[in-house]
Amino acid sequence: MSTSAQSPQEIEPIDAVQAVLSEAGLHAGRLREVLRLLASGPHPLQDLVRRTGVPRRTVQDLLAACGGDVRSSPDGFALEPAAEPRYRERFEPAAGTGADETRALELLGSFVATGPRPSTALDHVSATPDTVLRRAVWLRDTFDLRGARVLCLGDHDLTSTAVALLAPEAEVLVLDLDERVLAHIDAVSAEHGLGIGTLHADLRFGIPPEVDGWADLVFTDPPYTPEGAGLFAARGAGCLSGPGSRLLVAYGFSPRTPALGQKVQQELLRMGLVFTAILPDFHSYLGAQAIGSTSDLYVCQPTAQTRKLALRSAAGIYTHGPQSVEAAGTEDSADFRSGIVGLVGEPVEQLRDPGWSRPIGSRPDSTPVFDLRADPGPWLLRMLLACHCPRVAFAVDNNHPDVADEAGQRGLSELVGPKFALRFHRSTPDSRHAVVLAEEVTAPSAVRDVLQRAHGKLGNVWREALIAHTAEGLTKRAARDRVQQAAQHPADLQRRLIDLPRHRMPAALRFP
Repeated sequence: MSTSAQSPQEIEPIDAVQAVLSEAGLHAGRLREVLRLLASGPHPLQDLVRRTGVPRRTVQDLLAACGGDVRSSPDGFALEPAAEPRYRERFEPAAGTGADETRALELLGSFVATGPRPSTALDHVSATPDTVLRRAVWLRDTFDLRGARVLCLGDHDLTSTAVALLAPEAEVLVLDLDERVLAHIDAVSAEHGLGIGTLHADLRFGIPPEVDGWADLVFTDPPYTPEGAGLFAARGAGCLSGPGSRLLVAYGFSPRTPALGQKVQQELLRMGLVFTAILPDFHSYLGAQAIGSTSDLYVCQPTAQTRKLALRSAAGIYTHGPQSVEAAGTEDSADFRSGIVGLVGEPVEQLRDPGWSRPIGSRPDSTPVFDLRADPGPWLLRMLLACHCPRVAFAVDNNHPDVADEAGQRGLSELVGPKFALRFHRSTPDSRHAVVLAEEVTAPSAVRDVLQRAHGKLGNVWREALIAHTAEGLTKRAARDRVQQAAQHPADLQRRLIDLPRHRMPAALRFP
């Protein structure tokens, strides 16, 4: 009986070595160094361990994978001469794939200069362009980034662009709350061909499902409160792909307040993270003088318990503004609720908390009211996408960007118009707040179907919407082909509408 499948004994040694390197992931660089030494001549086992820092057992596993391609002698181990060219061709790093560091620094300076201004409410303190470059250089030189998935949790500093410039073989993705940052990164990435992906997320309400367990490396420079650093680290830990992945956290504290540093370090340790390195004064900032305008780089390895221990949420995580630790827990007073009753036509016993991790429904005869008074800007749109209610109301700040003027109101109304008709009641129920009342639109349309299913993969949702609303009766294949041909951002077809940056939503809703 014959079979085309190879038995383990039939696998070529060079392919077995490739499997060992693939399993090592980020840490394959040191194994490549072992192979380089083997190609340079015989080396004793202890020399291979000492010169590369690879554990003895791992070196032995690599030698075993090499099989007959390695010869042993009293002088040590070496590649067979006939095997050397093949091993060099496959495993030696290609030189010069990334941008020159001097040129990269020039580009980073221009990216930062044209980027959005720091937001005090989001604890933005800009890292210097030199720091952003240093981060990327260290990542490139410390880890094997070929094919690695790198995730930036919050990226006002534009670290993603530096990594994409220096290590174009890496897959880089950014999650950020600030729509301005996402739009700027998309523009820079498109102009320079960087291939950076962007998704919207407020980490207090979870992460997009597609990044759960996705990343080999997660980098974050979080708010420096214990609550903020803890939340960002917890979400980052949930994105890690396994024990070989790493979470990198920028954090600094003043030597005058070591207790604050202890609290943050305890948060990281509580999650079962192990500090494999703490690099002092690694980051420099244009500001943050309370901590000497510097912070350290924490390199954290997950343990088997990290994912379970990292589950948590926090409301106030910043040091300033309505989302600060001190401002957490906006009072839900009876007087405030009573001012909304006339708009919704029924008693308002409590305001519901925000959150859009899953679709939100309600009874046909009720009008839920959500408390968005701490909304930094993006919540209102996401909540409108998440809600499946005949009527729903939202209490927001009077200065909310979608409420404060006619342009903001018109932009939001046009975006969700096929799903909800909006009415804006400014200075209600008091002079500092407004109420947005949304009433369901019942007229059927393909776009309405897509808005109603904002938690589904966009490509699948559009396919089904076209089938339902196209007169000629499309097959699934024909509908899928039409969606793929019309997509302005093809990668977004595998994503949820609710996770897209706002500036990409109009294109996602304009399919034929």
